[in-house]
Amino acid sequence: MKIFSEKASPRQLQLLVWGTIFLVNFFSILPMDGVLQSIVYTILNTFFYAVIIYGNISFLFPRLYLRKKKALYIFTSIILLAGLSLLKTWISQVIYNTWFAKKYYPLTWQYIVYATVGSAVVFILSFVFRIALAYFALKRQTQQIQEQKSLVELNLLKSQVQPHFLFNTLNNIYYEAFREAPRTALLIGRLSEIMRYFVDESPKEKVSLTTEIQFLENYIALEQIRIRHGVNVIFLKQCNTTHFIPPMLLMTFVENIFKHGIDRGGTDNKVTLSLQEKEDCLIFETANDLQEPPPMSSPKGFGLENLQRRLNLLYGHRAELHTSRTDSQFHAYLKIPLS
Repeated sequence: MKIFSEKASPRQLQLLVWGTIFLVNFFSILPMDGVLQSIVYTILNTFFYAVIIYGNISFLFPRLYLRKKKALYIFTSIILLAGLSLLKTWISQVIYNTWFAKKYYPLTWQYIVYATVGSAVVFILSFVFRIALAYFALKRQTQQIQEQKSLVELNLLKSQVQPHFLFNTLNNIYYEAFREAPRTALLIGRLSEIMRYFVDESPKEKVSLTTEIQFLENYIALEQIRIRHGVNVIFLKQCNTTHFIPPMLLMTFVENIFKHGIDRGGTDNKVTLSLQEKEDCLIFETANDLQEPPPMSSPKGFGLENLQRRLNLLYGHRAELHTSRTDSQFHAYLKIPLS
């Protein structure tokens, strides 16, 4: 069971649970009734159990209780249980009197009360079912994050060829270049810091916002070398830089700007970056002017798609990512929780 629960999807686990419920119900009815009658009533019972459970955890609880409509939630739940109990008892009596009874049995209040109590018990158990689904979903999400992290680390290790030797060599080149061309030496230093970030920081689960900002600034400085007339980059920072975030979350927007949003021969390239802290969330926004005429279409990358997948694994529905385009500008927006 442990191996199955670690590898199975939430849907497979639900099928396992409902299969178990079906079999337990069937074999509990079988000693009193025949096989056919047991199958019919097991199907009927399992169907109503599913309506009660999923009606609560998928509709009533998230749409009423979690939205602070507790009185409406209680009232609607009572109506649901009463209505389903009455319907179930009526269908059961019709089926029994039509196919299985030797004489007609009327619908009694005792049977309705019994069905209502049973429905109430199933309703309460739906919370246990919801907690179990949330647990297995979280466990599977954690496993996916760990697998993704291991894959990134493996790829990083494959790409490292004596990194410390390379850093020492870059430092030597830096000091030699500083004598003749200080600006070139500064760029070599930024390149060294970027490579050290990939080796030392990116494998970590979280890095300081200060480190992430420094990485972005180093990347921007190196990219500007490739632009003939430079780029006017405005980077606004209105946040506490002591916070920690997963590495490489902000990089995708900046990389896309220099890959697709810069006119390399233009004289008026302008890029705006903004980091803000609002309501315990970090908001990263970018804006860049659109080229006129627009550049030739290039194959669509997977940067934003991979970023969205990573956000889903890290934050679920608590993160926001979207882009928009006007006649003159392209905007990107990212919002992640800091706690």
